[in-house]
Amino acid sequence: MTVGASPEDVARVTAQIEALGLRAHPIPGAQRVAIGITGNRESLDPVLFESLPGVLEVIPVSHPYKLVSREVKREPTVVSVGGVPVGGGHFAVFAGPCAVEDAEQTLTIARAVRAAGAHILRGGAYKPRTSPYSFQGLGRPGLEILRDVSREVGLPVVSEALDESSLELVVEFCDMVQVGARSMQNFPLLRACGKQRKPVLIKRGMAATIEELLMAAEYVLAEGNYQVVLCERGIRTFANHTRNTLDLAAVVATQRLSHLPIIVDPSHGTGKRHKVIPLARAAAAVGADGVMIEVHHRPGRALSDGSQAVLPDELAELVRQLPILLPLTGRHLAGVSPAAT
Repeated sequence: MTVGASPEDVARVTAQIEALGLRAHPIPGAQRVAIGITGNRESLDPVLFESLPGVLEVIPVSHPYKLVSREVKREPTVVSVGGVPVGGGHFAVFAGPCAVEDAEQTLTIARAVRAAGAHILRGGAYKPRTSPYSFQGLGRPGLEILRDVSREVGLPVVSEALDESSLELVVEFCDMVQVGARSMQNFPLLRACGKQRKPVLIKRGMAATIEELLMAAEYVLAEGNYQVVLCERGIRTFANHTRNTLDLAAVVATQRLSHLPIIVDPSHGTGKRHKVIPLARAAAAVGADGVMIEVHHRPGRALSDGSQAVLPDELAELVRQLPILLPLTGRHLAGVSPAAT
């Protein structure tokens, strides 16, 4: 649509699409609205829409992922997580414990990451683990702890949902829903995420291609939820010097193909504390829209992934370094104006 297109113009185009038995997806942007069309089995004649008031151009989409493609929406999407912008030049720091262990541990870490400059608190109440004997998370009590801690420290919170039943609880207690790497192709869960209206963070699967990641996001957008952030968290390779191989080239590739923000998780991407901060700096330098970092004040006692959790002081040092790196790619810390950096 044109920059000056009115809500009535958008509604008129939407009605024309629906009259053809198709589905319209108005995707708002900072400057203009893009309206994606799904349900058509063959190409549509652009003349059907070009003459309608407010229409700037009609673009056929060649990719199998329609709504996440830059062909539909050229400007970057900005996702708001409890008021924190992610994408569109805004770089957000997600930080917190891998798992919620108890109220004291979560509050201590939340205060520390807030003081260090993090924007969004992460914490797992449901933990999909390789071993059935490993700590599986506290479930609902963990989500209640996250909600209470979020209110006390003033940080929005993101936590993982494993299935449709846990999704309902995550939506109730959190500001953002995480779909983990093991669930990236849980299509019923993705559809359910699309039917609710909280922002969704989708982590790349351990052996997933970029196209498969974008198709996972397409499931969410196709159900009407356009607030999606992607996450590169490392893929399984033959390497043994690191837990996973962090694919920073995926950031550049994804941004070329999609308007959705993409952040990087160097904690799971490396699995080793001493590699997390250097790779977080690399993520900022390559143009990511944020980082997600596991933090623990006593990593040796952590119930989950203590070996990859950094100390609060290390996170604080990273945040102090980010204003040096972010201008290289035209980005700035979320909540800080570019002029201030």
